[in-house]
Amino acid sequence: MFLKNLKIEDGVTIIRDISFHKGLNLIIDETGTKISGNNIGKTTVLKLVDFCLGSNGKDIYQDHEFKERGNNTKIENFLKDNNVIISLSLVDDLQYPDKEIIIRRNFLGYRKKIQEINGETIKVKKEFGKKLKELIFNSKNEKPTFFEIKAKNIRYKKNRIKNTINVLHNNTTKEAYEALYFFWLGININELERKQVLQKQKQMEEKLQERLKSEHDLPQIEQSIIVIERIIKKLEQKKNNFNINEDFKNDLSKLNSIKANINSKTTEIGRLEIRFELIKESENELKKNRANINLNEIKSIYKNASRFIKDIHVTYEQTVSFHNNMLNEKINFITKELPKIKQQRKDNNQELNTLLSEEKQLSEKLNKAGALEDLQDLIVELNENYERKGGFEEQKRLWQKTNKKFSEINKELKEINKIINSKDDLIKNRVSKFNVYFEKFSHKLYKERLILSHVKDDRAYSLKINSMSPGTGKKKGEIAAFDFAHIKFCESIGIKCLNFILHDQIENIYHKQINTITEIANKDINCQYIVSVLRDKLPTKLDVEQYKILSLSQEDKLFRVE
Repeated sequence: MFLKNLKIEDGVTIIRDISFHKGLNLIIDETGTKISGNNIGKTTVLKLVDFCLGSNGKDIYQDHEFKERGNNTKIENFLKDNNVIISLSLVDDLQYPDKEIIIRRNFLGYRKKIQEINGETIKVKKEFGKKLKELIFNSKNEKPTFFEIKAKNIRYKKNRIKNTINVLHNNTTKEAYEALYFFWLGININELERKQVLQKQKQMEEKLQERLKSEHDLPQIEQSIIVIERIIKKLEQKKNNFNINEDFKNDLSKLNSIKANINSKTTEIGRLEIRFELIKESENELKKNRANINLNEIKSIYKNASRFIKDIHVTYEQTVSFHNNMLNEKINFITKELPKIKQQRKDNNQELNTLLSEEKQLSEKLNKAGALEDLQDLIVELNENYERKGGFEEQKRLWQKTNKKFSEINKELKEINKIINSKDDLIKNRVSKFNVYFEKFSHKLYKERLILSHVKDDRAYSLKINSMSPGTGKKKGEIAAFDFAHIKFCESIGIKCLNFILHDQIENIYHKQINTITEIANKDINCQYIVSVLRDKLPTKLDVEQYKILSLSQEDKLFRVE
């Protein structure tokens, strides 16, 4: 799938209409090294493509690396006040297109939000990615997501510029990368989605076991129960030697039963509290990974903005509401058990209160019976041991339950890994085919033969690149060689891919390698290599005008906003 056109318009005026072509596409910064080219918009073009393909677009007017700088309010206000619409057109073939995908998005929210694919409005971000994956790759599988797939092809963020294959966020699991790497290699394994779900469940059980282990491990609990049962047996025999009436015995037996039930209910409530806390911890971790927003700062911004802008599009409360709605959607899976837990806690507390009331009545009745002091001491000791036994039995039940769950998860994971391991020969074959092009392009660029290899541990397959610790410029060359090789590899085995590569900051690559990259992009593979670069960092012999798709300067910035 190729990029055909990117259009920026405000409903009245077409601000930019950028057409892409095959091969090298240059977004030129004309400012030169003596004048700062910051904020003219050369990298923003890459961000706009990313925005149309599903990013939230905030990095277009926010500096995530230096948050203390705040937002570029001039650009943010321009985009929102003028209802700027970004349109992106993709085609399956630039020369003879049979299929075209047109995406339109703006920067507003709620009813004013525009988020369309081929004229169809898709409000939910997750569904937006699903639709693009289905249209581009003809795949309805959940994993990897479209946003994970496109990360390799749009390299302007720090981790994607520095890392060749680890292009996702730092908290990405091995299982998520495994699904992505297999997708790159054109290997379809349906069980990979289930594997990621199981791994999350396994982590939850591991946290629960850590909590339980902090009190007692299972062998300690089992031995404690044996010892307590022996103590109880002796105390019961001793109690039976007392000459007391039948009613007293019945009431005492009933009291002991109630105390045991109280202990059991208390422990069950504690277990529910642990489960509730674990889910809430996971929810909070997910929120930290997915959202980082200072609501007080937003409120302050809105207060200041309202002084100067009478007709502000959304209120502070609406923004907060939107933020919370997005969070609720993201954590829906992890928190779906909470209502059931809350109801169980409520029911158990009600039952506990009933038992406590019955215990009080029976205790008062027995006290009035005037039992012998020794018998009372014996009963106290006996009840304490019954309570301790009940507590240990509940802990044992929790251990057995989590061990069973853990065993079931590991069994299913083992079966899934067996299916994955059966693809080992196919994986080797695909990696070998990939290396035909990776070795060729890396050698052409730097006279160094880089190769890709696969590694398997007890959790997942992963990929690695064998290299000689390249420097900054060389690393960018490695990335270019890898991205070129992937497109050529996909073409060779007949699988769909994104034929465009968007790179930022190639200034550190030597002129010789830039010329080689140009040759590869134009002659060796069917792709688009789109880069934003300072003009004076390009080789003097390169025909810039032939490859230029956009020229920007301090006098002519991307959005044409001074």
